[in-house]
Amino acid sequence: MPLALLALAVGAFGIGTTEFVMMGLLPDVADDLNISIPRAGHLVSAYALGVVVGAPLLAAATARIPRRTVLIGLMALFVTGNALSAVAPGEGTLLAARFVSGLPHGAFFGVGAVVATGMVAPERKARSVSLMFLGLTVANVVGVPAATAMGQQLGWRATFLGVSAIGVAAIASLVALIPRENAPAPTTGLRGELAALRSLPVWLALGTTVAGFGALFSAYSYITPMLTDAAGYAGSSVTLLLALFGVGATAGNLLGGRLADHSLRGTLFGGLASLALVLALFPFLMRTQGTAALAVALLGTAAFVTGSPLQLMVMEKASAAPSLASSANQAAFNLANAGGAWIGGLALAAGLGATSPALAGAALAVLGVAVAAAAHTVDRRRATPTPHRERVVTGHLPEETQTVRR
Repeated sequence: MPLALLALAVGAFGIGTTEFVMMGLLPDVADDLNISIPRAGHLVSAYALGVVVGAPLLAAATARIPRRTVLIGLMALFVTGNALSAVAPGEGTLLAARFVSGLPHGAFFGVGAVVATGMVAPERKARSVSLMFLGLTVANVVGVPAATAMGQQLGWRATFLGVSAIGVAAIASLVALIPRENAPAPTTGLRGELAALRSLPVWLALGTTVAGFGALFSAYSYITPMLTDAAGYAGSSVTLLLALFGVGATAGNLLGGRLADHSLRGTLFGGLASLALVLALFPFLMRTQGTAALAVALLGTAAFVTGSPLQLMVMEKASAAPSLASSANQAAFNLANAGGAWIGGLALAAGLGATSPALAGAALAVLGVAVAAAAHTVDRRRATPTPHRERVVTGHLPEETQTVRR
């Protein structure tokens, strides 16, 4: 694997850290700005909104620029957003800074996935994407806990300065490790990128991402009450258990990359089916502390086995112009985050029990299998040649050419 993938992984590590660290810093930020924790929670939403808006917008705006330059520029915007977060004087400016921090997220992963797959042989494409995503999963194991501890000891502003430093390191890595010839400008331009989004298989692939990762976030958004109310863990143990999720996600990401290079569809269908099974078993696994810890790790593994296949599936459907579609898939991941949390919350509000969000997630995973199957069916129908009808053309053509096909 090219060393240049390390540069993409460093950028992904910084992005993953800043995305999730706010959850652990909410009480500190709320106290410092003199606002309630629910209002501080809007800072999480502001970042997610930035991802959804920025992913297609920035990918479209940079459709004619060399991809190496795009990646460097996106990481510079990331550094700017986090630096502004560190010096934000109040709630409003911090909301704006978090929105700016989220803007480059989706486009970086989308364009980065195109660059990563372009540097390797076809049989290693999924592994190249999984190695870039490795930075994101490792961030949940190492980056987020370390950044949270830094914020608690030195103040939450120090955390965002630290994340900015990671962004600077990522820029240096991109400049040093990605050759210009490996990340040239797209040849299709904006018109070609937009044309790719008019394809039904592309939208079905994006729908698979929303349903599949919506299944994850339906359960993961409410994992703390499951562990405390159903499994009987103390609140102080949850942080360690969430690290187990990160370990499982890292293992699943690497496994999914390897398996998808052998069978993209098989890995995707198998991963979604495994996710549905794990979530369906949550009410039973949450009955004891030992099996609950196992459930958390399995959830991370099953969910992230599908990460690289989902990204590659979208790029495959938009093969002529993949940058915009690949970035749109990152927006789909964040829509899955919001939608899955909302659906899981509905199950809880209906009084169905602490583990009911996991059962709602299992239903979403089954929906993901159905949407992926529909995408596969559409592909097969388009690949099947339609019979040609014959018609007779009269005129002064030679006899052997008067029967033509249409």
